[in-house]
Amino acid sequence: MDDRPSGGTRRPTMVDVAERVGVSRALVSLVFRNKEGASRATRERVFQAAAELGYRPDIAAQLLRSRRSRHVGALYVPTEPFHADMIDALYPVAEKNGYDVVLGALTQTRDVTKATEELLGFRCEAVLLIGVDATLGQLTALAAKVPIVAVGPHQHGPQFDTVRSDDTRGARQAVDHLVALGHRRIAHIDGGQGPAAADRRRGYRNAMRKHGLAADIHVIQGDYTEESGALAAQQLFRRDRPPTAVFAANDRCAVGLMHALRRMGVTVPGDISIVGFDGSHAAQLPHIDLTTVRQDIAGTVEAAILTALERLDDERTEAKQVVLKTQLVVRRTTAPPAS
Repeated sequence: MDDRPSGGTRRPTMVDVAERVGVSRALVSLVFRNKEGASRATRERVFQAAAELGYRPDIAAQLLRSRRSRHVGALYVPTEPFHADMIDALYPVAEKNGYDVVLGALTQTRDVTKATEELLGFRCEAVLLIGVDATLGQLTALAAKVPIVAVGPHQHGPQFDTVRSDDTRGARQAVDHLVALGHRRIAHIDGGQGPAAADRRRGYRNAMRKHGLAADIHVIQGDYTEESGALAAQQLFRRDRPPTAVFAANDRCAVGLMHALRRMGVTVPGDISIVGFDGSHAAQLPHIDLTTVRQDIAGTVEAAILTALERLDDERTEAKQVVLKTQLVVRRTTAPPAS
């Protein structure tokens, strides 16, 4: 028997009920699973909306879901402070939607495939790859086993979902800020082969050209570590006219640069201005107080969880890409150039 409404229209979903009532899909799910979290009035409104729309919970699917683990896995790099910030924000979002988080760490001896297999052993129903530098082939292969949400990397494929920041726009924000302060000789320490590094590098180049500063483009090879920032400090002053400002690939690189410059007797921002990228917790510390391009951690985590739930609970099959805006946060490491 065909349960679809007459006229060939699609069958109403839990999302439609949530939109009719004006609540989240997660809350509607709680109501139909007879779980706590919704008031009596809200439950009545949900049931009324379901009746009006002709929505009927799939009993067979509910029985199947009752045997589910309701675990969502998260792979991250434990040495990345920004990843730790993301994990910290992940737990309450997952809990709000009725899921528990199982963590998997990526190390030099544990690659993405091995770590994902371990999470599957804990019956994770979906896996979030937070800033994981995986190839398109690896992501596609993993997505054949479990719903995958790549958080951060700019990889796209028809089998997995992506949630990321607009890194190109963020880089432009950094350069625009420095130019507005009066800087012209602006260098960029890039992120090498790291996730999103190419987009941040591209955004820097495009912004410099937009401001008529193509001749002053100066890219220093680096990566997303404090060590790369410290090494770059030595290169900045090898030119006859060294830069007056630096846009670093991420906050860790910027912090390493700051410490190395201070040991050299170079003041920040008196002699040189510095902008980072990420908006990590470390950037807020009083002795660092770094101007940075902040990624929306809370928004990214929520989008990643909801994207996974659309696969698990709403049976979405097409790939989805979510791109979130960045925000420039001005602190004490940027100022007009001294000369």
